[in-house]
Amino acid sequence: MAVGSVIVEVVPPALGISVSPFPIIPVILMLFTRRPRATSGAFLAGWTAGIAMAASAFTTLASVIELREGTPAWVSWTKISLGVLLIVVGARQWFNRHEKKAPQWMRSLEQSTPAQSLRLGLLLSAANPKILLLTMAGGLSIGSAGLPTIGAVGALVVFTTIAASTVALPLLLHLLFGELIVAPLRRAKNWLDVHNAAVMSVVITTIGIVLIVEGATAR
Repeated sequence: MAVGSVIVEVVPPALGISVSPFPIIPVILMLFTRRPRATSGAFLAGWTAGIAMAASAFTTLASVIELREGTPAWVSWTKISLGVLLIVVGARQWFNRHEKKAPQWMRSLEQSTPAQSLRLGLLLSAANPKILLLTMAGGLSIGSAGLPTIGAVGALVVFTTIAASTVALPLLLHLLFGELIVAPLRRAKNWLDVHNAAVMSVVITTIGIVLIVEGATAR
C-alpha cells in the first residue's frame, strides 16, 4: 500500500484524538499557572510523546502479525471489531453525557509545575481507553500496510502531529497574543467542560462507522 493511502486512513483516528476535549481542557488550565508557557509546553511534550509511543507500539505489533499471518484478512476483522467497540463506547457516552462534567482532578491543574505537567501528559495519553482505541486504529493501519521503515515513520509523524495539533493550539495562541487570548480560552474551556462528553461521543461513533466501512470493503 502506498504511503499516501495509509495517511488517508490514519487521518480520521488522528482527528478523533485531536478534537477530544480530554487533553485540551488541561492544557488551557495550565495557561493560568505561574509559568504558563513552560507548564503547557511540558504537557504538550508529554502528550505528544505518549501518543507517538503508543502509536509506534501498535504499529510494530501490527507489522509483526502481518509478517506472521501473510494475509490481510485479520486487518479487516480487527478494523470491524474496533469500529463496533467505538460505536458502543460512543453510544454509552452519549446516553451518560449529562451525568458529569470534566473530572474533578482538573481543578488542581492551575497549580501544576512543568515537571508535573510532563508526567501528566504522558499519563493521559495512555490512561483514556477512547484515546487508546483511536491510537490503536492508527497504528493498525500503518503497521499492516507493509510500508518501508521511512514510510512508516512518516505516517507515524503525520498521525502524531494531527493528533497533538489541538493541544498545541492554545499554547501557540498564547505565544502569539499573550494575555489577550486568556479570556477567549477560558470561555472555550468552559464550553468544553460542559459539552466534552457529547463531542467525544459523536466523534468516536463516526470514526467507528468509518472503520467498519473500511474493514468491510477491504475484505
